[in-house]
Amino acid sequence: MRVGLDATPLLGTRTGVGTYVAGLLGALHGVTPVLTAFTWRGVDALPAGYARAPRRFSARALQELWLRTDWPPVELLSGPVDVFHGTNFVLPPTRRAAGVVTVHDLTYEHHADTVTPASLRYRTLVPRALRRGALALALTNAGAADLRERYDLPEERVMVTPLGVGEQWFAPPGARPPGLPSEYLLFVGSLEPRKNLPVLLDAVRRLPDAPPLVLAGPPGWGPAVESAPGVLTPGYLAGERLVAAVAHASALVLPSRYEGFGLPPLEALAAGTPVVVSDLPVLREVLGEHGAYAAVGDADALADALGRVLRTGDGGPAARVARTAYAREFTWERCAAATVAAYERARTMAA
Repeated sequence: MRVGLDATPLLGTRTGVGTYVAGLLGALHGVTPVLTAFTWRGVDALPAGYARAPRRFSARALQELWLRTDWPPVELLSGPVDVFHGTNFVLPPTRRAAGVVTVHDLTYEHHADTVTPASLRYRTLVPRALRRGALALALTNAGAADLRERYDLPEERVMVTPLGVGEQWFAPPGARPPGLPSEYLLFVGSLEPRKNLPVLLDAVRRLPDAPPLVLAGPPGWGPAVESAPGVLTPGYLAGERLVAAVAHASALVLPSRYEGFGLPPLEALAAGTPVVVSDLPVLREVLGEHGAYAAVGDADALADALGRVLRTGDGGPAARVARTAYAREFTWERCAAATVAAYERARTMAA
């Protein structure tokens, strides 16, 4: 089976969707991926060893066309494929290929004030894909239920493909990255409104003798995060530097208003690091009993949760082992197997 794969998220700064595409691609078996990147530039940076789409086209121009029409069909760019997988919300129209689209979250529907104008296009692009009969992939059961309810989809039109954790997160960490203190709280992600960082800053201010707060991630958008004493912004961390920063943190904190999965706290568990997160159904599903939870937007509750974790530390070797063992249940092989099953179902639906 030849599967066209939107590999655009692999280019440029690697964020959560890029991590997803890389993990999925590396674990796919039994299919022939054809990497398609909707861009004029950077295609040469796609991973070697895979078939590539023969044509290039501007992503902005394509989305403008696909917002209004079903042209051009993606096969004009990818060449012949049996299935095309839109890995990042956008599924192009197809000529004969079955369609699969990963809808990572519904932030653009539930919290439209926190997304960019480009993401607001998903309000049109996702329903158009679903009306064409696409099979939708969600990352959690909670996300799947949200998709079915929002778009009135039957059970068989939505499948769950939980994300995985790379092996690098389970390896002994390297030295703490330069510039980070010996003790710190850590946030990892884009500095964007959905992440609720003002609440985190407020919570940390309420903690006596709180360690520094490190905000690691690309600039994002929306109002700038206020600078404050004890707040460090090292920017985007990747690879071994990110793993080491997470592994050496006193806790990883994710105070989001809304999440589609919550990969950074799961990766933190793999590294043995405690996590403090918003009390969201998705995060309860992904982290289980290994997360400390605080009501969304409640700075007092978040300060209390952080204070408890700081007082108890990482809980000792047994607690670290338990966190790591739990995270090992999430593998890219499992994600890929569920995704290949989705490709097979999409082909059956389209026949």
